[in-house]
Amino acid sequence: MTLSFLTRRPALASLLLGAAAACGFAPLQLWWLTIACFAAWMVVVHRAPTLKAALWSGWAFGVGHFTINNNWFQHAFDFQDKMPPVLGYVAPLALALYLAVYPALAAGLAWRLRGFRPGVSYVLAFAAAWIVSEWLRSVMFTGYAWDPLSVIWIPVQPVAHVAAWVGTYALSGLTVLLAGSLLLVPRRPASGVAIVVVVAALLGAQWLSYDDSAPDAAVRADQPRVRVVQPNVPQDARGESDGEMMLAKLSQLSGTPGPAPRLIVWPEGVIRDYLEDGYPDYAYGSDPFWLRWRMARLLGPRDMLLTGGTALQFDKAGNAVTATNSVFAVDPRARLGKERYDKAHLVPYGEYLPMPWLLKRLGLDRLVPGAMDFAEGPGPRALGVPGFGAIGVQICYEIIFSGQVVNPAARPRLIFNPSNDAWFGKWGPPQHLAQARMRAIEEGLPVIRATPNGISAVIGADGRLIATVPHEQAGAIEVPLPEPAPPTLFSRLGNWLAAIVAILLGGTAIAIRRRPR
Repeated sequence: MTLSFLTRRPALASLLLGAAAACGFAPLQLWWLTIACFAAWMVVVHRAPTLKAALWSGWAFGVGHFTINNNWFQHAFDFQDKMPPVLGYVAPLALALYLAVYPALAAGLAWRLRGFRPGVSYVLAFAAAWIVSEWLRSVMFTGYAWDPLSVIWIPVQPVAHVAAWVGTYALSGLTVLLAGSLLLVPRRPASGVAIVVVVAALLGAQWLSYDDSAPDAAVRADQPRVRVVQPNVPQDARGESDGEMMLAKLSQLSGTPGPAPRLIVWPEGVIRDYLEDGYPDYAYGSDPFWLRWRMARLLGPRDMLLTGGTALQFDKAGNAVTATNSVFAVDPRARLGKERYDKAHLVPYGEYLPMPWLLKRLGLDRLVPGAMDFAEGPGPRALGVPGFGAIGVQICYEIIFSGQVVNPAARPRLIFNPSNDAWFGKWGPPQHLAQARMRAIEEGLPVIRATPNGISAVIGADGRLIATVPHEQAGAIEVPLPEPAPPTLFSRLGNWLAAIVAILLGGTAIAIRRRPR
């Protein structure tokens, strides 16, 4: 892509650059291509003659980027019958048309601080603006934080580990800073080389401090273990009558008790019958105690089972009014734990339909089957699991929200992330896994992922993959329960660090811009 093309066809160039930049994320992981595309796009924005043109280039970049990055979204429409599946081919583009607002915002803010040529102030301003826009994307209209830019560094673990110090959004800004420094080398060698040297020194120090050796394999015979079960039942093979088949597969893969206590974890969306007692008789398809007993017989005397499930809420007349997407603990005596976790960050259009008074009239509905919308839970919390301590829970999509996965007042020993990625096609599962690894790095906590179809994984507190079950394979993994790391700087300060880095970058950009020449 030549400089003349960038100048003559800025919107088309931005669209293509955004699409190519999406190839830096899983499953392709061409992170170097993403950096090059960002550098070229920053040239396009800088050359925009007006603010409107800069915003237009930013929006075109976002449309290309998010359409390719979210292509997996189409597959979710294949597993419901309330809307035409063909809408799935429109959905990624429709979502991208909205998400593109945020790169446009970053482009517009950076353009305001441009000089005659791309200079240090422009690059710093772009990096600061990207942090702000990416954070806004994660919170506006309930937020859509999928694949922030910094996730491209997951294959380069020493760089990804910078997130433990500054968090995902600030690392995204530093990535833009790195891309922008490539523009400075030809025109301002001293400034460009200085930024490259500083960034390289910081990354080099991080690289030298990173220990990529495997943890000590010596374990005690009675050391607690975690067993992750992946039944590999396709989404379109599940239904209200398939409970026996699913329970049989889960039971077969749950192993047998041994000398060590086991924490067995099952995915989201695999247990359709209700586990709790006390509902009106009409709510049950089977006896909840009988279902729990069948689970409990898989457990040894010191084992525990965590599984996804659904809980109902009733009005005073005994009518079911809403449901929660929940995680339950089952002990060897078929008893439920004292607490359950209810998913707090629900998926719009998946677990609830925004503006139903309008969208239902247009023929739209939720992607998740059922007559009731799900209700929100109270937020990040840990379940006390006997023999295993405090286990944090984040169900599916919740794990993508940086700084929102742990209650800082009650830090758990690990995070359990049951998920149903069978909706996500080929690209979604590896992207989801990459973001779970970033949460492990940020928080210094192991993450245990259990999914019906993959990719299930045990992730160490440093983001390392300890064990996985590949996509679309049935299997189970059992390993010693990974230990948490000491609290990271990010786990203590959260996204205040993103604000601090953005202010430092933006303030420096403004100071340089106003400096007498």
